[in-house]
Amino acid sequence: MLAALGSLAAALWAGLHLKTLLLAAFIFLCFLDYLRNRRPKNYPPGPPRLPFFCMFFQMDFEQPFGIPLRVRLVEKYGNMVSLDLGPIHSVLVTGLPLIKEVLSNPDHGVVNRPVVPLRKLIFKRSGLFLSSGQEWKEQRRFALTTLRNFGLGKKSLDERIQEEARNLVEAIQEEKGQPFDPQFKISNAVSNIICSITFGERFEYDNVQFQELLKLVDEVTHLEVGLWCLLYNILPWIMKFLPGPHQTVIRDWKKLKMFVSQVIENHKKDWNPDEPRDFIDAYLKEMTKHTSNLSSSFDEENLVCSTLDLFFAGTETTSTTLRWALLYMATNPEIQEKVQAEIDKVIGQSQVPSTANRDHMPYTNAVIHEVQRMANILPINAGREVAFDTNVDGYFLPKGTMILTNLTALHRDPKEWATPDTFNPEHFLENGQFKKRESFLPFSIGKRVCLGEQLARAELFIFFTSFLQKFTFRAPPNEKLSLKFRMGAVLSPVSYRICAVPRE
Repeated sequence: MLAALGSLAAALWAGLHLKTLLLAAFIFLCFLDYLRNRRPKNYPPGPPRLPFFCMFFQMDFEQPFGIPLRVRLVEKYGNMVSLDLGPIHSVLVTGLPLIKEVLSNPDHGVVNRPVVPLRKLIFKRSGLFLSSGQEWKEQRRFALTTLRNFGLGKKSLDERIQEEARNLVEAIQEEKGQPFDPQFKISNAVSNIICSITFGERFEYDNVQFQELLKLVDEVTHLEVGLWCLLYNILPWIMKFLPGPHQTVIRDWKKLKMFVSQVIENHKKDWNPDEPRDFIDAYLKEMTKHTSNLSSSFDEENLVCSTLDLFFAGTETTSTTLRWALLYMATNPEIQEKVQAEIDKVIGQSQVPSTANRDHMPYTNAVIHEVQRMANILPINAGREVAFDTNVDGYFLPKGTMILTNLTALHRDPKEWATPDTFNPEHFLENGQFKKRESFLPFSIGKRVCLGEQLARAELFIFFTSFLQKFTFRAPPNEKLSLKFRMGAVLSPVSYRICAVPRE
């Protein structure tokens, strides 16, 4: 009997072709994917998703997060569009009323952070950026308190930024008006501010090790939103065995974590809990308070990840915005002259710029805001995740849905801005005075509003004013500056050279 059954099975196997088996297996897996990822009832409309790959083949990886595609989708489906770009169901929200409703109304619970497989591999769910729930509340509350203790919102922070701005101005003066690439000088200077708060030290602009770290930050920023990393987030169980840029991103993040871990170990050698020097010292002290509390989130992994979050965010966003600012000044010389005229009138050539001058310099303040609007370095904001089932604008959003806010559409909305695609500081002026705009959200809104907004605003004003107080920025002879962007986690300008001509 067994022999007969064996013969029958062998005959059936022989009658089936390998292609047929593979096709059947593929159809079965597609069916499972459909069951697992089918959209719930009354979910926001959107384009059909392909099994496994979602909208992968509709994406244009040369555009920032598929801007043309997003425009078409909003036109077709409305201000809430379902987008499946990976393993997490996501919804793109467009328009100020809906963005405010989704991000600011606590009834919707849009306070968590989605974690894609690549980030989960490196950070798990630790740190300030990727943590959620009670852990995030503890980490954010501690970080805010500690940053304030070390100068955030105080005169002492202004002094740190002023000193670094002086160092950067001196470094630029060494170029003697000749063409140079400002990227890593600016990144180093901006990073030194957050480094002084987190690590308790700054790094000279010729420090080779620190320059390598800044290059790692630049590399992961550029590669993490690329094709290979998206494929990793869709098919991690396959991509982890394959070579490619995603492996470079993993190695770079591990090197950055190793750097932070080494700084922490050095702190432990001469740490005095009664005299905390910086964020790391304060965190080590906080950890000692929770040694007997097994549910506490204050541990070594959160210390490393939170410190790296502050270092990364405090370096890349502000330095990128300042690089855009130089480009916009060199390509709009008449606006640059008006800024310099206001600087000369209010603070002159010898007084050091400070945030106290900002209210008396509406045009300069408006120009900085217009740089942020036009540069739009976070075109879909940092993703958030729905903490519990909710309904928004008549649509059902299940727990775990990722919310993407369409800042590009907001910052270029012709209903909100007189000349949405033109660099125009008048957008932020009314009767010669600075005017806040509700439709301007570079730091986001809601409970997860940017932790370092106050620091970033101070840095942008003092650095930018210091630059234009001492230099006039121009394109190099016989070269044309480009406003093209470079894809990345933040949209940065393509590499450029510029002339910083000392002012007479």
